[in-house]
Amino acid sequence: MQNIDNYNFTDKKAIVRVDFNVPLNANFKVTDNTRIVAALPTVKKIASQGVVILMSHLGRPKAKEEKFSLKHIVPELSKLLGKNVQFIDDCIGENVKAKVAALKNGDVLLLENLRYYPEEKKGDKAFAKQLAELADVYVNDAFGTAHRAHASTTIIAQFFPDDKMFGYLIEKELKSLQKVLTEHEKPFTAILGGAKVSSKIIVIEKLLEKVDNLIIAGGMTYTFIKAQGGNIGSSLVEDDYLDMAKELIIKAKTSGINLILPIDSVNADKFAEDANTETTAVNEVKDNWMGLDIGPETVKLFSDIILNSKTVLWNGPAGVFEMDKFAQGTIKIAEALAEATSKGCYTLVGGGDSVAAVKKYHLDDKVSYVSTGGGAMLEFLEGKDLPGIAAMKN
Repeated sequence: MQNIDNYNFTDKKAIVRVDFNVPLNANFKVTDNTRIVAALPTVKKIASQGVVILMSHLGRPKAKEEKFSLKHIVPELSKLLGKNVQFIDDCIGENVKAKVAALKNGDVLLLENLRYYPEEKKGDKAFAKQLAELADVYVNDAFGTAHRAHASTTIIAQFFPDDKMFGYLIEKELKSLQKVLTEHEKPFTAILGGAKVSSKIIVIEKLLEKVDNLIIAGGMTYTFIKAQGGNIGSSLVEDDYLDMAKELIIKAKTSGINLILPIDSVNADKFAEDANTETTAVNEVKDNWMGLDIGPETVKLFSDIILNSKTVLWNGPAGVFEMDKFAQGTIKIAEALAEATSKGCYTLVGGGDSVAAVKKYHLDDKVSYVSTGGGAMLEFLEGKDLPGIAAMKN
């Protein structure tokens, strides 16, 4: 595998897998350009010497749906790059070949949505070969899709035995995850929030082998509280996972790991911004009320732990932060992370909702690293081999 810093792209055509799966509003304007900005260093480096052919997916199109066309990304990408990005309404075929043949060093071309072809998700070899034939070198810089064995993220790599490499974004992602998982300073604290225990079990088990403190927050709190016999009202719960929650509590205890659950809960009588609210002990939620955020005592407990840590990993919000009434817990965690970072703690935030939260409260530049890959990051933390990463090393 080559290195993007040492590779000479002069007179070479590079096909670059980026993750431009970004949110668009009703007028097809980009509402969050984080992922585009993250790809810029790689695009600029290659364009300073050779030709850049960008490929990505957008959404989950059933057919060639107009709303999922990558042409909507072109104005934002051109503005951020400071140069006119060319676009073509397909990603394979004779028209694309002709367009690519006419490109000169410094040109940037964006191909149409790869997922307009079902072959992309199927990891079809013939489709990957057609993409590969457009270029001399393959660069993977899409960490957000590295856990998918799709044609453009994994299969295509085999057509570039000697000319393939990671872009700057993936290199940064791997370095920051490595720093947290294997090179962390102690005390090491992980904060896992979000709705479901079921989606985080393997991550919890893996982290229990590495962390000093494991903080549980968000909706999955209530599965743990109910498992211990607490009253959770009509809070979110996964009854199938009560025994598993008990086992994880015991496992943490026998391993000498602090598994920390919330002690108080902000509850609502309905799932709405205008709900009536009250704060109770986390195991005393009234019938027909639901816990939607952590309470002030928990905020203090969690903040103290964060401020006494040297490494913190945060994945998943502490409450329903999309509603201002239930955002305080998530805001306070983000603020504690920012303060810890300023004192030399290494803080990594990953997972769509946590990233959205630190951005919403303008704290994304106050933490050490914000990961662009939710699912990919979780699978990496689970210890899985990510197909998009493994394909480059083979």
